[in-house]
Amino acid sequence: MRGRVLVTRPEPAASATARLLAEAGFSPIVLPLSQTRPLPVDADTLPDHMDAVAVTSANAIRHAPAELVAALHVRRCLAVGRKTAKAARDAGFGLVTEGPGDASGLAAMIAAELPTGARITYLTGRVRMPEFERTLAGAGYRLDVIETYDTCPAEHSAETLSGLPKDTPIDAVLLYSAKAAEAFSALAKEDPRLASACCLCLSGRVAEALQGAQSEKIFVADEPSEKALMALLEAVCRPTS
Repeated sequence: MRGRVLVTRPEPAASATARLLAEAGFSPIVLPLSQTRPLPVDADTLPDHMDAVAVTSANAIRHAPAELVAALHVRRCLAVGRKTAKAARDAGFGLVTEGPGDASGLAAMIAAELPTGARITYLTGRVRMPEFERTLAGAGYRLDVIETYDTCPAEHSAETLSGLPKDTPIDAVLLYSAKAAEAFSALAKEDPRLASACCLCLSGRVAEALQGAQSEKIFVADEPSEKALMALLEAVCRPTS
C-alpha cells in the first residue's frame, strides 16, 4: 500500500482522480471540499459578432445551458487543455483547438493564432484567476465574459469526518483550489489525522491559502495540471516495503 490520499476536488472529477490513485496503488478517500453550481445565463445576451470561444475550465462547458451551447457550437473553440477540449467536443463543438493545459499558455496560443482586435466569447466560472483576461485585454483582444458556474464551499459535519478511516493517518491531500485549501485548513484544526498529512497543491496560490500547515508538509506542483500533481504525489509518497 502506498498510502491514503484525500481527494478534495468536486465531483465528478473527484471520482475520476480516485480511480487514477487506485490504479497507481494508493488508497483514495474522496471528500470534496468545494462544489460547482450552474449560474443562470441568457443566451440572448450574446454579442452579434464573435471570432472564437475560449474556455479555461471543463466546468464552464458542463454547466453551460443547452441554449447557450447551441448558439456557440458552430464557432471555433479554444480550450485550455485536453479535458476541457473533450468536454467541448462532447457538448457539440465541431472545431476545437486544444491548448497546452494552463491559462497563460492558452492566452499565448490565442495571440499566435488570432489577429489583434479579435472578439472572443469567454466561458468561465465566477471564481477565477484574472491573468488570462488581463493578458488578452492588454494585447488588444476584446473579451465578452460569460460566467456559467460558481464554486462554493462544501459543508461537512462532524459525522462525515467521523466516517474517515481511523486506523491510520491520512498521508497526503490533493488540493486543487484556494477554497479547498481554506476548508482543509479548518478541518485540520479539528482532526489530527488531517493535520499530519502532506499538502500537495495545484499552484502557489492554493498553497498560500493554507493556514496552520507546517511548511515542510506543503508541496506545489511544477505546473497547474493533474498530471503534474500526480507526479508530485509519486515523488512525495514513495513506495514503502
